[in-house]
Amino acid sequence: MSQTYSTAEVAKHKSEADGFWLIVENDVYDVTKFADEHPGGAKILKRFAGKNATKPFWKYHSEHVLEKYGGKLKIGSVKEEAKL
Repeated sequence: MSQTYSTAEVAKHKSEADGFWLIVENDVYDVTKFADEHPGGAKILKRFAGKNATKPFWKYHSEHVLEKYGGKLKIGSVKEEAKL
């Protein structure tokens, strides 16, 4: 069974100390260790840490990115419908 988080819990993870989590399509991803590998740089992931990044994610990525990285970065889903 997958772990579930509230959007408030995700919002706490937006710093070096707490890690960097973000939401895409109501799934929660821990991008802390991936940030330095991100082709767009860590800065963009840190900007959306603790937030719903669905719209900007789909603006620049395809389903292929979730297929490639989602499995190792996904840590759960949000309890309630995330606001876009």
